[in-house]
Amino acid sequence: MDATWGDVCKACCVRSPAEWGLVFVGILLLAFFLYFFLLGLDLLGSGAKTMGGCAAGALFGDDMNPIAGLMVGIVATVLLQSSSTTTSIVVSLVSAGTVSVDQGIYMVMGANIGTSVTNTIVAMGHLGDGDQLERAFAGATIHDVFNFLSVACLLPIEAATGYLHHLTKACVSNFESQEGEEWEGPVKKLVDPLAKKIIIVNGDVATDIAKGETTCNDYYPIDGKLNCTDPSDPLTCDPGILACSKKTDPPYCPAFFDSQATESIDRTAGICAFIIGLIILFVCLVGLVKILQRMMMGASTRILYKATSINGYAAMVIGAGITMLVQSSSICTSVLTPLVGVGALPLEKMLPLSLGANIGTTMTGLMAALLGNADGMQVALAHLFFNITGIIIWYPLPFMRRIPLKIARALGRGTRLFRLFPIIYIIVAFALIPLIFLGISVLFSNGSAGMTALGIIVVILVCVGIIWTAYFCKYRGGREKCIHAMVARDRRSKAVRDLPDKMDLLMAKMHEFSEHVGIPFEEGETERKIGNSEETERIEGGSSDEEAQAKTNEE
Repeated sequence: MDATWGDVCKACCVRSPAEWGLVFVGILLLAFFLYFFLLGLDLLGSGAKTMGGCAAGALFGDDMNPIAGLMVGIVATVLLQSSSTTTSIVVSLVSAGTVSVDQGIYMVMGANIGTSVTNTIVAMGHLGDGDQLERAFAGATIHDVFNFLSVACLLPIEAATGYLHHLTKACVSNFESQEGEEWEGPVKKLVDPLAKKIIIVNGDVATDIAKGETTCNDYYPIDGKLNCTDPSDPLTCDPGILACSKKTDPPYCPAFFDSQATESIDRTAGICAFIIGLIILFVCLVGLVKILQRMMMGASTRILYKATSINGYAAMVIGAGITMLVQSSSICTSVLTPLVGVGALPLEKMLPLSLGANIGTTMTGLMAALLGNADGMQVALAHLFFNITGIIIWYPLPFMRRIPLKIARALGRGTRLFRLFPIIYIIVAFALIPLIFLGISVLFSNGSAGMTALGIIVVILVCVGIIWTAYFCKYRGGREKCIHAMVARDRRSKAVRDLPDKMDLLMAKMHEFSEHVGIPFEEGETERKIGNSEETERIEGGSSDEEAQAKTNEE
């Protein structure tokens, strides 16, 4: 029998004063862990931008085919850990005429895919619990699956017809640029004061390098170091990859800023910030999961599902609203992923929330485009219409909606077969495949006959590999063999982890048995006998091998 809203209200509101006190403490702890969870995400993104900002900026260019543009968008977003940042860079490049509108459209398609890597990393925080990991990974990858499916449908259509190009061109025919400053969300205002005390990334690096105005080395002009009027005063230094806050009152420099820094020192600071962010992220994730489990203790699954049984389209509005507030779809879906992991949010509701987050993240690009020209606004609108079209294709019809849900659940079950499956998935989906396709595109766009020939050979090898893999999995039992190998490996790892506890239990049982039958049992003597027995078997095995070899030689 399904729960009613009366049951939900009773489970939520009918409590004793002591229980209400515990609820209040739980809410405070949730707010505490959530704040530092957001701080960890901020440091993770800042560290990634510091490590990959120069590389991401160097990826952008105009002489690219649709596949190359898509892959650049994916890789740049993975490096920058923010689709909003990638989209804003693309919009500014298109407004400046560095990148064409068509290339910008393909890049923001790629940015849509790359943004989902963050919540996939968050799902790995549930590695200690198989049930939670399966649900959390499915909840994280539903975002990936929708984006991959949307690109698979709309990229060929856009390349063949220019659907998004023509639609957005009609929308910006009377566009006039606006003056003002970019809007900063309330959540960012809460987290930034503490995050910027640790590290501040120079946001102009990736954009300036992408425009071809500078290189990463140009930010360190004095023997590979920063240009400082007074080396003893960091505030007199020009920014490198990292910067100081000079617009605040009083101005200050973050903890990781060094007036004597070289490019490698700043990158090392980025690595440290990334690792610190990752640690904070996982520690807070454990805290959030534990508190949520305590607060939901005693609540049945039917009550939890009734409490989250909002209309799918209303869920999209909520997802879009949350994303607009935090100005990042990665943060929105990363906060929701633990709720899916603990069973508080069903996968069917995670899908529309993720789709709403996709809509919400386009607002950052639209606001950046307001300060540019019609071409930049065209790309920002293309990002919005791309997501809306994807929703129209994959969500309204139930049988179409079941496709991404089914794929996400299959990916979640993959964690049952092999606990480290999420790591393999991230490497393959967000690094290996994009880099392979990007490399192939570079070979064909080089203009050299030799490079083109090499590109043809690589494409043939990739196609042969895909065909052979499909044949092996379909007709040679490859799928079953792969599953069996992963299950066996996971079982061996589990057996090794459990071996010390089982040995302790075995020894305790042997002590109990020896006391019961009255035979003294000495643990050290038993181990010595086992060792002697193994040594005897080894010697006897060696002797038999020597006899067999001698007999073979005589024959």
